[in-house]
Amino acid sequence: MSNKSNLPVLNILLLLILLSSSNFLPSALAKSRNPITDSETKKKKSECYADIESGLWGEQCKSSSIAKENCALKCLSPACYELIYESDPLEEGEKDFIRSQEFKYCMYKLSLGESLEGVKGTFDY
Repeated sequence: MSNKSNLPVLNILLLLILLSSSNFLPSALAKSRNPITDSETKKKKSECYADIESGLWGEQCKSSSIAKENCALKCLSPACYELIYESDPLEEGEKDFIRSQEFKYCMYKLSLGESLEGVKGTFDY
């Protein structure tokens, strides 16, 4: 069998790897122009929790409930986590309604392919 006959198979494998790449999917989803729904967010967050529990995110994400929550938020949207929480992660017992709303708004804007400029601080009262 020649190398040329394997080329279509290799092209298909390369395409599958590209499509499953974490760098490709967010940009493809961001241009969908369909706003993310609450049910989609809940489903993805459940998948994130499952990944954390399986150890995919490392032991540090399983060290406490707040560590798990920070990792789940980062899994849900790395860009929004970086913008809203990375400089000041959630702490044990903290309920931050304003940042929670900013995170949801960030995900909404991201799902529409819009700029995230001005998201942080949108809900400051």
